[in-house]
Amino acid sequence: MFTGLIEEIGEIAEVKSSGGGITFTIIADAALEGTRIGDSISINGACLTVTSLSDGSFTVFASSVTASATALGSYAKGKRVNLERAMTPAARFGGHFVQGHVDGTGKVERVKRDSMGAGVGIAVGHELKKYIAGKGSVAVDGISLTVVSVTPSGFFLYVIPETLVSTVAADWKPGDAVNVEVDIIAKYVERMLSFMKGGGDIRSDDGRLMKKLADEGFV
Repeated sequence: MFTGLIEEIGEIAEVKSSGGGITFTIIADAALEGTRIGDSISINGACLTVTSLSDGSFTVFASSVTASATALGSYAKGKRVNLERAMTPAARFGGHFVQGHVDGTGKVERVKRDSMGAGVGIAVGHELKKYIAGKGSVAVDGISLTVVSVTPSGFFLYVIPETLVSTVAADWKPGDAVNVEVDIIAKYVERMLSFMKGGGDIRSDDGRLMKKLADEGFV
Protein backbone atom coordinates (compact mmCIF):
# COMPACT_ATOMS: atom_id res chain seq x y z
CA MET A 1 0.00 0.00 0.00
CA PHE A 2 1.19 3.50 -0.87
CA THR A 3 0.10 7.07 -0.18
CA GLY A 4 0.80 8.70 -3.54
CA LEU A 5 3.27 11.09 -1.89
CA ILE A 6 6.41 10.69 -3.98
CA GLU A 7 9.65 10.27 -2.02
CA GLU A 8 12.08 11.05 -4.81
CA ILE A 9 12.66 11.05 -8.55
CA GLY A 10 14.79 8.16 -9.80
CA GLU A 11 16.37 7.62 -13.20
CA ILE A 12 16.31 4.47 -15.28
CA ALA A 13 19.92 3.40 -15.82
CA GLU A 14 19.26 0.19 -17.75
CA VAL A 15 16.39 -1.61 -19.45
CA LYS A 16 16.66 -5.28 -20.38
CA SER A 17 14.21 -7.77 -21.86
CA SER A 18 14.22 -10.64 -19.40
CA GLY A 19 12.20 -13.84 -18.94
CA GLY A 20 9.09 -12.67 -20.76
CA GLY A 21 9.20 -9.23 -19.19
CA ILE A 22 11.46 -6.26 -18.57
CA THR A 23 14.15 -5.68 -15.95
CA PHE A 24 14.75 -2.08 -14.93
CA THR A 25 17.79 -0.81 -13.04
CA ILE A 26 16.95 2.49 -11.36
CA ILE A 27 19.30 5.03 -9.82
CA ALA A 28 17.96 6.19 -6.46
CA ASP A 29 18.93 7.57 -3.08
CA ALA A 30 16.15 8.06 -0.51
CA ALA A 31 14.18 5.07 -1.83
CA LEU A 32 17.12 2.80 -0.96
CA GLU A 33 17.08 3.66 2.74
CA GLY A 34 16.09 0.53 4.65
CA THR A 35 15.09 -1.23 1.42
CA ARG A 36 15.73 -4.95 1.08
CA ILE A 37 15.38 -7.47 -1.71
CA GLY A 38 11.71 -8.48 -1.88
CA ASP A 39 10.41 -5.07 -0.79
CA SER A 40 7.81 -3.23 -2.86
CA ILE A 41 8.53 0.11 -4.52
CA SER A 42 6.10 2.09 -6.63
CA ILE A 43 7.64 3.03 -9.99
CA ASN A 44 5.45 5.72 -11.57
CA GLY A 45 2.52 4.18 -9.73
CA ALA A 46 3.22 0.53 -10.53
CA CYS A 47 4.03 -1.64 -7.51
CA LEU A 48 7.13 -3.70 -8.34
CA THR A 49 9.36 -5.96 -6.26
CA VAL A 50 13.03 -5.21 -5.67
CA THR A 51 15.06 -8.10 -7.12
CA SER A 52 18.57 -6.79 -6.43
CA LEU A 53 20.35 -3.89 -4.78
CA SER A 54 23.66 -2.17 -5.38
CA ASP A 55 25.31 1.04 -4.25
CA GLY A 56 23.05 3.80 -5.56
CA SER A 57 20.59 1.68 -7.53
CA PHE A 58 18.09 -1.16 -7.41
CA THR A 59 16.55 -3.56 -9.91
CA VAL A 60 12.91 -4.54 -10.45
CA PHE A 61 11.20 -6.90 -12.87
CA ALA A 62 7.98 -6.07 -14.73
CA SER A 63 6.16 -9.01 -16.29
CA SER A 64 4.89 -8.77 -19.85
CA VAL A 65 1.36 -8.39 -18.44
CA THR A 66 2.41 -5.43 -16.28
CA ALA A 67 4.40 -3.86 -19.11
CA SER A 68 1.44 -4.04 -21.48
CA ALA A 69 -1.15 -2.84 -18.94
CA THR A 70 0.92 0.20 -17.93
CA ALA A 71 3.21 2.72 -19.59
CA LEU A 72 6.27 0.79 -18.39
CA GLY A 73 6.68 -0.98 -21.71
CA SER A 74 7.62 2.32 -23.37
CA TYR A 75 10.25 3.36 -20.82
CA ALA A 76 13.87 3.74 -21.91
CA LYS A 77 17.24 4.48 -20.33
CA GLY A 78 17.40 8.01 -18.93
CA LYS A 79 13.68 8.34 -18.17
CA ARG A 80 12.89 9.94 -14.83
CA VAL A 81 10.39 8.06 -12.65
CA ASN A 82 8.50 8.72 -9.43
CA LEU A 83 9.56 6.47 -6.54
CA GLU A 84 7.72 5.65 -3.33
CA ARG A 85 8.44 2.85 -0.89
CA ALA A 86 5.50 0.95 0.58
CA MET A 87 4.06 2.73 3.60
CA THR A 88 4.66 1.48 7.13
CA PRO A 89 2.12 1.39 10.00
CA ALA A 90 3.92 4.28 11.72
CA ALA A 91 4.11 6.52 8.65
CA ARG A 92 2.04 9.68 8.30
CA PHE A 93 -0.73 9.19 5.77
CA GLY A 94 -1.06 12.38 3.77
CA GLY A 95 -2.27 11.24 0.33
CA HIS A 96 -4.93 8.60 -0.32
CA PHE A 97 -4.99 4.80 -0.45
CA VAL A 98 -2.90 3.85 -3.49
CA GLN A 99 -2.39 0.14 -4.14
CA GLY A 100 0.17 0.40 -6.90
CA HIS A 101 -2.19 -1.64 -9.11
CA VAL A 102 -2.37 0.51 -12.24
CA ASP A 103 -5.88 0.40 -13.72
CA GLY A 104 -4.81 1.61 -17.15
CA THR A 105 -3.08 4.38 -19.00
CA GLY A 106 -4.14 7.89 -19.90
CA LYS A 107 -2.75 10.41 -22.35
CA VAL A 108 -1.71 13.94 -21.46
CA GLU A 109 -3.82 16.23 -23.67
CA ARG A 110 -2.70 19.64 -22.52
CA VAL A 111 -0.41 21.33 -20.03
CA LYS A 112 -0.85 25.00 -19.20
CA ARG A 113 1.72 26.55 -16.88
CA ASP A 114 1.10 29.67 -14.84
CA SER A 115 2.77 31.38 -11.90
CA MET A 116 1.05 29.08 -9.42
CA GLY A 117 1.59 25.68 -11.05
CA ALA A 118 0.18 23.82 -14.03
CA GLY A 119 -3.23 22.76 -15.27
CA VAL A 120 -3.12 19.31 -16.85
CA GLY A 121 -5.80 17.62 -18.95
CA ILE A 122 -5.65 13.84 -19.19
CA ALA A 123 -7.69 11.68 -21.56
CA VAL A 124 -8.81 8.22 -20.46
CA GLY A 125 -11.17 5.59 -21.79
CA HIS A 126 -14.71 5.03 -20.48
CA GLU A 127 -13.53 2.05 -18.42
CA LEU A 128 -11.54 4.48 -16.24
CA LYS A 129 -13.55 7.67 -16.61
CA LYS A 130 -16.59 6.14 -14.91
CA TYR A 131 -14.58 6.02 -11.67
CA ILE A 132 -13.43 9.66 -11.83
CA ALA A 133 -15.29 12.31 -9.83
CA GLY A 134 -14.71 16.01 -9.42
CA LYS A 135 -12.90 16.73 -6.13
CA GLY A 136 -12.14 13.01 -5.88
CA SER A 137 -8.73 11.36 -5.71
CA VAL A 138 -6.71 9.78 -8.51
CA ALA A 139 -3.13 8.57 -8.80
CA VAL A 140 -1.31 9.61 -11.98
CA ASP A 141 2.17 8.13 -12.38
CA GLY A 142 1.84 7.28 -8.70
CA ILE A 143 1.15 10.87 -7.57
CA SER A 144 -1.88 11.38 -5.32
CA LEU A 145 -3.84 14.20 -6.97
CA THR A 146 -7.26 15.81 -6.64
CA VAL A 147 -9.50 15.89 -9.70
CA VAL A 148 -10.52 19.48 -10.43
CA SER A 149 -13.19 18.47 -12.93
CA VAL A 150 -14.33 15.70 -15.21
CA THR A 151 -14.00 16.57 -18.92
CA PRO A 152 -15.55 15.03 -22.05
CA SER A 153 -12.36 13.07 -22.71
CA GLY A 154 -11.18 12.42 -19.17
CA PHE A 155 -10.29 14.73 -16.30
CA PHE A 156 -8.49 17.95 -15.43
CA LEU A 157 -5.90 18.42 -12.67
CA TYR A 158 -4.07 21.34 -11.18
CA VAL A 159 -0.51 20.53 -10.09
CA ILE A 160 0.99 22.83 -7.47
CA PRO A 161 4.63 24.04 -7.67
CA GLU A 162 5.83 21.72 -4.88
CA THR A 163 4.53 18.70 -6.79
CA LEU A 164 6.12 19.92 -10.02
CA VAL A 165 9.48 20.20 -8.27
CA SER A 166 9.38 16.86 -6.46
CA THR A 167 7.80 14.58 -9.10
CA VAL A 168 7.97 13.83 -12.82
CA ALA A 169 4.78 15.84 -13.35
CA ALA A 170 7.16 18.58 -14.49
CA ASP A 171 8.10 16.34 -17.44
CA TRP A 172 4.55 15.76 -18.69
CA LYS A 173 3.81 17.06 -22.16
CA PRO A 174 0.94 16.54 -24.60
CA GLY A 175 0.96 13.02 -26.02
CA ASP A 176 2.71 11.40 -23.03
CA ALA A 177 1.27 8.15 -21.70
CA VAL A 178 0.73 8.14 -17.92
CA ASN A 179 -0.24 5.41 -15.48
CA VAL A 180 -3.64 5.90 -13.86
CA GLU A 181 -4.99 4.24 -10.72
CA VAL A 182 -8.51 5.24 -9.74
CA ASP A 183 -9.72 5.50 -6.16
CA ILE A 184 -10.17 2.01 -4.70
CA ILE A 185 -13.39 3.13 -2.97
CA ALA A 186 -15.07 3.74 -6.34
CA LYS A 187 -14.23 0.22 -7.48
CA TYR A 188 -15.63 -1.38 -4.33
CA VAL A 189 -18.83 0.67 -4.54
CA GLU A 190 -19.32 -0.45 -8.14
CA ARG A 191 -18.70 -4.09 -7.18
CA MET A 192 -21.19 -4.01 -4.31
CA LEU A 193 -23.89 -2.27 -6.33
CA SER A 194 -23.44 -4.68 -9.24
CA PHE A 195 -23.66 -7.65 -6.87
CA MET A 196 -26.79 -6.31 -5.19
CA LYS A 197 -28.37 -5.39 -8.52
CA GLY A 198 -27.77 -8.93 -9.75
CA GLY A 199 -29.65 -10.35 -6.78
CA GLY A 200 -26.76 -12.43 -5.45
CA ASP A 201 -27.42 -13.39 -1.82
CA ILE A 202 -29.33 -10.15 -1.35
CA ARG A 203 -30.37 -9.40 2.24
CA SER A 204 -33.54 -7.54 3.08
CA ASP A 205 -31.62 -4.39 4.01
CA ASP A 206 -29.68 -4.62 0.72
CA GLY A 207 -33.00 -4.82 -1.12
CA ARG A 208 -34.32 -1.73 0.65
CA LEU A 209 -31.12 0.17 -0.17
CA MET A 210 -31.33 -0.78 -3.85
CA LYS A 211 -34.99 0.29 -3.99
CA LYS A 212 -34.12 3.62 -2.37
CA LEU A 213 -31.25 4.21 -4.82
CA ALA A 214 -33.52 3.30 -7.77
CA ASP A 215 -36.31 5.56 -6.52
CA GLU A 216 -33.86 8.47 -6.31
CA GLY A 217 -32.51 7.73 -9.81
CA PHE A 218 -29.01 6.62 -8.77
CA VAL A 219 -29.16 3.11 -10.26
